[in-house]
Amino acid sequence: MPSHLARWTGLAGSTLLAVVAFLGGAMPHGDLRPTPLSIWQGSYGPVILTGWAVGTAVLAYAWWSLRDGVPSTRWALVTVGLWLLPLLVTPPLGSRDVYAYACQGASYAAGINPYEQGVSTLPCPWLDSISYIWRDTPAPYGPLFVMIAGAVVKATGSLVGAIVLFRLLAVAGIVLTAASLPALARRCGVPAGRAVWLALGSPLIGVQLLSGAHNDAAMVGLLIAGLAVVAARPGRPGMLLAGGVLLGLAGGIKATALVVVPFAALAAIAGGFSVRALIRDGGWVVGGAVATVVGATFAAGLDFGWISGLEQGGLVVAWTSPPTALGQTVAYLGLPFGWHGDPLPVTRGIGMGALAVLLVWLWFRARDRDPLWHAALALTATVALAPLFHPWYWTWPLAVLAATSRQRIGWFAVVTLVSAFLVLPDGTGLPRYTKTVGAPLMTLLVIVVVVRLVRSARATRQPVAATVGTD
Repeated sequence: MPSHLARWTGLAGSTLLAVVAFLGGAMPHGDLRPTPLSIWQGSYGPVILTGWAVGTAVLAYAWWSLRDGVPSTRWALVTVGLWLLPLLVTPPLGSRDVYAYACQGASYAAGINPYEQGVSTLPCPWLDSISYIWRDTPAPYGPLFVMIAGAVVKATGSLVGAIVLFRLLAVAGIVLTAASLPALARRCGVPAGRAVWLALGSPLIGVQLLSGAHNDAAMVGLLIAGLAVVAARPGRPGMLLAGGVLLGLAGGIKATALVVVPFAALAAIAGGFSVRALIRDGGWVVGGAVATVVGATFAAGLDFGWISGLEQGGLVVAWTSPPTALGQTVAYLGLPFGWHGDPLPVTRGIGMGALAVLLVWLWFRARDRDPLWHAALALTATVALAPLFHPWYWTWPLAVLAATSRQRIGWFAVVTLVSAFLVLPDGTGLPRYTKTVGAPLMTLLVIVVVVRLVRSARATRQPVAATVGTD
């Protein structure tokens, strides 16, 4: 598709999604237990679901058609800005999380520890807008975001005002990503325009990060900014410390961002790797990140209770998480034999164990290779092997992959497209209603990926063994 046609096609899709948000977005006080059928039978149901499907498809196609390159970085930034404009003023679309942010902020502002008690304790004045599953669970976010949420509620005192400020925070995160991504991409030898397009032009950005007002936007912005600062000035203590602080701020919003810190420490080294160089240069990055997270923790006055909040992802069971899908499939296979056990704790435990091993292996491999590319792989593995996957989670690795991948962009572009269709306009997750089909298919995909990785590893070792034998 020509670039000028792609620009206006995507804008048409974005505008249609904005209309859908007003007709059937994630409204406050809405139905908290909807199904695709109940949405279809409700007011404007066929229009809402058809408009969502068509708008998402049109926007996704316009993005996909230029995945290999755009006319310029400026063209990409202007086009992304145009696509985001219609979604800037809509009701929340695709998620109800912003209401949980407001209630957690209200709890914190009232002196309640959101890591020890759910928002129903206050009770939150907007409790009837939050999904039932999150009313009695601790906050899963970092201490910095809890403080921000408390400040937002104090400043506004209303749900609408809180949504506006949370969306402005998302805008700030997207702008920070747009400002930092070109520098990081150039440092990694990747065309800046392509990186901006892949990271910010997808439907996930407008629907989930902007309209949904997810705090992931701020986390990604700080994460990319931190990596860009570290990559730009290896061996410079002041800049490396600043980069570490930015990464620590990202971790203070969502702890997942801290996965990249060990890889950023490698990228901070001026010259070849050595333990001495790692301590000398990488220590500034690690020290800045750790000091920032610890400082935010004590500033919030909540100690380290936020660590236990990370466990809340296990409450949701959806096949979009490969370890969860594997557990669901095992359970289905056991039913004909009269077995009714719960394999999820086992498969999820295996997933977390595999993640720990994989992260260590990636770090050791990155010592003499591109550490920023390996940071992208580490984030990808973290999202893939976690007990829970939401579509907006994919924006974390997507931004780093876009800035560091010189080749092979197709696979993570496909994941982006699939993720864009997983959540309906009001936040209803389709995986909940497709588990009997989705779980086996995801399990099959996991088997295929593992087999291919094993074959690739064997093929890599064989030439090495042959070379050694000729010596």
